Amino acid sequence: MTKALFIIDVQNDFTEGGALGVTGGGAVAAGISALLAGHPSTYDLVIASRDWHDADNDNGGHFAGDEQPDFITTWPVHCVAGTPGADYHDALTEESITHHVQKGQGEPAYSIYEGTTEEGGTVHQLLDEHGVTEIDIAGLATDYCVRASALDAIEHGRHVRVLTDLVAGVDPRSSEAALAELGHAGAELILSTSVDEG
Repeated sequence: MTKALFIIDVQNDFTEGGALGVTGGGAVAAGISALLAGHPSTYDLVIASRDWHDADNDNGGHFAGDEQPDFITTWPVHCVAGTPGADYHDALTEESITHHVQKGQGEPAYSIYEGTTEEGGTVHQLLDEHGVTEIDIAGLATDYCVRASALDAIEHGRHVRVLTDLVAGVDPRSSEAALAELGHAGAELILSTSVDEG
């Protein structure tokens, strides 16, 4: 069996002090790095996604523009391509990442499956090429991009585990609901301390 880790959107704009910072975002970044340091041979692929929005448009209505954002489908400007806000958080060890995915280039995108790899392919193609059957998921935010990515992974037939101590959400209630939904959909909800070598 081939195992991958999805690192979802651990970017400056989604961590404390960012345009859409969630509480605990920095700790998630550090925790993921600690997981990778402690389990260097567990994952065959480490795939990290980033929101990578266009600077010159509203990205298909994703940016609220002159209106007040509703924080459901419209958002303040965030993670604009090439800006510090779109960079990975400093506490995330980039050396462990084997594949980088960019999503939301001119359109709303929540799931890592909506992004493209540096080679221009899809995440689905990447997983198929490497025969990935198992995916652990960590990152931000629990109630949006983590949720969407996990649901897509399940729909594509992968065995999914969400590392519940290595995710953080926008809102506690919707994050709790998202985890319950993922569990009902077939994801395992585990702590990162349960991740085994090999």
